Amino acid sequence: MTEPPGEKPKRRPRYTGKNPRHFAEKYKEHAPGRYPEDVAKVIAAGKTPAGTHRPIMVREILEVLDPRTGDLAVDCTLGYGGHAEALIAAIQPGGRLIGLDVDSIELPKTERRLRELGFGPETFTAHQTNFAGLAKILPEPAELILADLGLSSMQIDNPERGFTFKYDGPLDLRMNPRRGQPASALLAQLDGSQLAEILSDNADEPDADRIAHGILRAPATTTMQLAAAVRKAGGDDDAIRRVFQALRIAVNDEFGTLDAFLRNLPLCLKPGGRAAILTFHSGEDRRVKKSFQALAREGVYDAISEEVIRASPEERRDNPRSTSAKLRWARVASPEGRGWPEGPGEG
Repeated sequence: MTEPPGEKPKRRPRYTGKNPRHFAEKYKEHAPGRYPEDVAKVIAAGKTPAGTHRPIMVREILEVLDPRTGDLAVDCTLGYGGHAEALIAAIQPGGRLIGLDVDSIELPKTERRLRELGFGPETFTAHQTNFAGLAKILPEPAELILADLGLSSMQIDNPERGFTFKYDGPLDLRMNPRRGQPASALLAQLDGSQLAEILSDNADEPDADRIAHGILRAPATTTMQLAAAVRKAGGDDDAIRRVFQALRIAVNDEFGTLDAFLRNLPLCLKPGGRAAILTFHSGEDRRVKKSFQALAREGVYDAISEEVIRASPEERRDNPRSTSAKLRWARVASPEGRGWPEGPGEG
């Protein structure tokens, strides 16, 4: 959030007390270029500055993807652009990165930030789209594909998006708030058994029936109303997080999107091309693991990660949001391998 050269900085939001408490008031962290020392203090304290995102497992991702000069790479979930920045640097000179993100609010900010870092259209292009349709975007199969399936810190921190119950906000939960219906509208359409199924399938909630009926007894349109309903039904903060996760997955059809992406993934990679996927809960990881294993048995992949790769103890300490991350990778076999598809859009 830097002002154009010569333009007078806008008046910062007023707030009560010594320090800003709310997302919109954190003017220093929203303009990190102007307040580097203050932002550094937040990071040194093991926190992520509001309005930004710290990329997870960058070193490990670069190791498994093995980027080389001239490669075509894809970041399927651009977010704040931290992974993209590292990949672009690693594939120069001559490399190109295609970035995808469905978030209509954050994508323009990230594209602007990467342009300001010097990445022009010949090096980096961005598309606002869901990664399930990657094959339609690619001009040719890529050498590297990364998908980070976690929420970005910008989405979590902004109460207007509805992803957090730390502060009150509309119960939205949409990755693209300009499409589909918010979680509050979905809840209004469900009965107890339907909601319980969503909580069980999407978040492995052990008390799905009790919590589902408790939520529907106290209809929620804001994040704190939903959290209060879960607590009244006997749930703790972990249960609240599972409820938010389950509803977010349902609102955005995240499992359907991931399944479509995993089916099309080999079509989008060149022979020897590698994919790396970061997941953050068991439902995602199970799908990635089973897809990689099934396609390895068919000969589409000639190597896959045998175990998940975790963030280092140092990273987990410095960035607690990396604690639940699981990284898996796969490498596409040669065209002679059984089950090899011809290319994007075919097969």
